[in-house]
Amino acid sequence: MTSQIPVAVLGATGSVGQRFMSLLDNHPWFKVVALAASDRSVGQPYEKACRWYLAEPLPEWARDMVVVPATPEAIQAKIVFSALPADLAKGLEPQFAQAGFAVCSNASSYRRDADVPLLLPEVNADHIQLIRQQRQNHGWSGCILTNPNCTSTGLTVALKALQDAFGLKKAFVVSLQALSGAGYPGVPSMDIADNVIPYIGGEEEKVEWEPRKMLGKLGVAGVELAEVKFSAHTNRVAVTDGHTVCASVELGLEATPQQAIQAIREYQAPASARSLPSAPQPALVYRDESDRPQPRLDRMTGKGMTSIVGRMRPDPLLHLKFVTLSHNTIRGAAGGSIYNAELLVQEGLL
Repeated sequence: MTSQIPVAVLGATGSVGQRFMSLLDNHPWFKVVALAASDRSVGQPYEKACRWYLAEPLPEWARDMVVVPATPEAIQAKIVFSALPADLAKGLEPQFAQAGFAVCSNASSYRRDADVPLLLPEVNADHIQLIRQQRQNHGWSGCILTNPNCTSTGLTVALKALQDAFGLKKAFVVSLQALSGAGYPGVPSMDIADNVIPYIGGEEEKVEWEPRKMLGKLGVAGVELAEVKFSAHTNRVAVTDGHTVCASVELGLEATPQQAIQAIREYQAPASARSLPSAPQPALVYRDESDRPQPRLDRMTGKGMTSIVGRMRPDPLLHLKFVTLSHNTIRGAAGGSIYNAELLVQEGLL
């Protein structure tokens, strides 16, 4: 990369927006040239417009950058990273695509659209070719590509390894989701302290559908959804970062826990996605300890981009059961969108 590509962050003052800022600091391919947020922040230096809450320091280059409106006219960049709420993303993201921007979105607004890639590059890098069909369908030079719900992420990477090795028929999953997944300030302390909240609006529907698109096959007519049945329970727990999912699966071919562990350890991302700057190294890690993975101990594996699996054992109802963990605001949000943008560039689709 001879020169850095100019990029912007939409929703830059929020929790995922801040994670974008941190991960884009010193990125080898991308340079942030604009930060956009709501009207109450526009015109202010970024340092004053947001309450920075990450443990990592606010990048120096961002402190005095003046926040601009989240409109195509206000931004001079090639890629925009969208940390917008779904309701705002629904209207704004197509405007940016129409204006020629590549929109790498963390929002759920367009994940189900037939011509929009729902990407985990270490799982379905070939789905990025949907961009060609999308541009033809809409007559725009830009594009929209999405990363999945933060709970679907680590689970789907693990399921992909099992699907490739043995086939996959059913998955019953229970999530234990971190507070940061609710944004900032998130869940009131009186609701979550000494408590588990067994409902997160819209989450179960996402976890039951999104992996089917990512595990599906790209064909001439688009993505053929994987014939896998999902049942999900989603829960909010008092963990800062890191979504844990307990899964039971029925495979196409029966396998022992040892065979499944070997498949996970041997799994590699597609060649096109393996060496990108944000690629998880490795894509999957299996922990042998009986009480791992744990969010506090394991969420930063592979700089927060690796998906972690543990506790593989026989399931008395299906075939196997196991636990997955992934960092929800890095791999499951901002880091995932940046990884998608890198794949877009590598494939010559920018």
